[in-house]
Amino acid sequence: MRIWRTKKPDPLKWIRFRIIIVGSVLGVCFAFIVVRAFQFQVVEGRQLHSEAAVRYTRAYHDTSKRGTIYERNHAELALSVDVDSICAHPKQIQSPKRVARRLAQVLNLRNASVREKLCSGKSFVWIKRHVDPAEDSVVRALKIDGIDFVTESRRFYPLKSLAAQVVGFCGVDGRGLEGLEFYYDAFLKGRESRRTVLRDALGRGFTEELFSEGQPGYNLILNIDKNIQYIAEQALSEGVRKFWAKSGMALVIVPRTGAILAMAHVPRFNPNAFGQYKPWVWRNRALTDPFEPGSTFKILLVGAALESGTCTPDSKFYCEEGAYRIGRKVVHDVHPHAELSLQDILKYSSNIGAAKVGEKLSPVYFYNKLKEFGLGEKLGVDCPGETSGSLRPVRSWSQIDAGAICFGQGVSMSSLQLAMAVSAIANDGVLMKPYLVNEITDVQGRTIKRFQPIALRRVISPEKARDLTRMMRRTVEKGGTGVEAALMGYNVAGKTGTAQKVDQEAGGYAKDKYMASFVGFVPAENPAILVLVAIDEPQEEHYGGMVAAPVFRRIASKTLRYLKIPSKPATPGQAHPEGPQRPAERLRVSHGEPQMG
Repeated sequence: MRIWRTKKPDPLKWIRFRIIIVGSVLGVCFAFIVVRAFQFQVVEGRQLHSEAAVRYTRAYHDTSKRGTIYERNHAELALSVDVDSICAHPKQIQSPKRVARRLAQVLNLRNASVREKLCSGKSFVWIKRHVDPAEDSVVRALKIDGIDFVTESRRFYPLKSLAAQVVGFCGVDGRGLEGLEFYYDAFLKGRESRRTVLRDALGRGFTEELFSEGQPGYNLILNIDKNIQYIAEQALSEGVRKFWAKSGMALVIVPRTGAILAMAHVPRFNPNAFGQYKPWVWRNRALTDPFEPGSTFKILLVGAALESGTCTPDSKFYCEEGAYRIGRKVVHDVHPHAELSLQDILKYSSNIGAAKVGEKLSPVYFYNKLKEFGLGEKLGVDCPGETSGSLRPVRSWSQIDAGAICFGQGVSMSSLQLAMAVSAIANDGVLMKPYLVNEITDVQGRTIKRFQPIALRRVISPEKARDLTRMMRRTVEKGGTGVEAALMGYNVAGKTGTAQKVDQEAGGYAKDKYMASFVGFVPAENPAILVLVAIDEPQEEHYGGMVAAPVFRRIASKTLRYLKIPSKPATPGQAHPEGPQRPAERLRVSHGEPQMG
């Protein structure tokens, strides 16, 4: 009989099975880890490293101290001062709503805006930039965890509105936004420093590495003289206020160099609080806004006529007894004349005479000469926004266009263009490039760059320029349109202008809006300064000889005394004005054409 034995179970079998199962699971897990590690370290390594660096490092760019802007006597027009700005680390703030309410009350901010910043979850937010000392001390006294203070530079303008349109201003980030602050921003801002800070999970910095050291900005030394600028601004303000004008501009320039000693505007603004003013007030309108110059343009016409050789100061022109037909239009002078010499046409500002002078000139020659005077092109002044004005191509001139251009209609130019064109007459016929900045220096006062006068080109010969100067002197003598510009002890050469403004909405010319102007240089025999005054939309009176000439006189007389330019006994006819006279400079054109000087 066969006996079957039952096989005993192997106790190691289940152990081996469990080992295999566990080993397989661990193998799969290890393989997964290896694959993921390869993915993170090799495939996505660079991207993940960059993302991690962003979380535990922060790059800071510290703006260097901005350079100072000085006027020619080294008085400060713009400088940087250290002020505190308040920031927050929201992750460190335990009760954002309560903190927001307290900060908003102290800093005069909207509670909702502050609360949104503190609840944003960001590691850093600005609460308020450039706070005043009182606000700074109150917030510091609160001792709120997560609220911090950062010292920044703030732009400060100690002379407030003086030359504000020229200097311009900076934004809260320290970048130039207008004027010289904008134009020379690359020089003024300097080089910023760069540093990296390592942070923990709560955003607290624990180590710092400096990558590049900052460098202070360069300084600007201007040609602007604060005393002359003040003289110009005060006289201009008085003229604008007296005639209830919309605005005004005044320039004081050295004709032989092109250096701008003053560039005044009314209304003015305070660049320390530029946000409280309308943007058009910020603009340097003396070089950005073109206008039709009116009778001041006759200086350029007469200069071209003399240089062409077709006319002399004594050349005679029949002025049609006050009415002259050009094509289908009729030009009228307010005071009719029969025959006038070229110099009398300039003295009495006869528009009919000017049109007849233009008829003797070749249109192509006249056009080219106006281009040489700087019309239709930018002069390259070192300030933003310069306009080129408007001078239509000669091929598009009609008969009436050619006549109207002779007395300043149908052509536009900025105050700066007009001033520099007349400065060429004062400079023996040489047109200079205008410039505002005389020198750029570093923080130690060493000269980085010095600007020299630049002659652009000769426009007319010295002999013709002197002839024209003598003719311009007659304008301020008895019977001329500019008697109100005469100065005791100095010979003045100048010209008045009264131009109707274009109606931008209705088209054509406005019946009651004028630009009154006067431009002249003194002493006429050896010009030290050129002064241009333009007053926009004066009321009650609108003639340049009545509105702008007295402002010229006040600016010129005080500036000459300040510069210590010696006077001498006045020549006959050049004495102090004997009283207001109504200038004969207004043009009347039939069939709805504009009235202008």
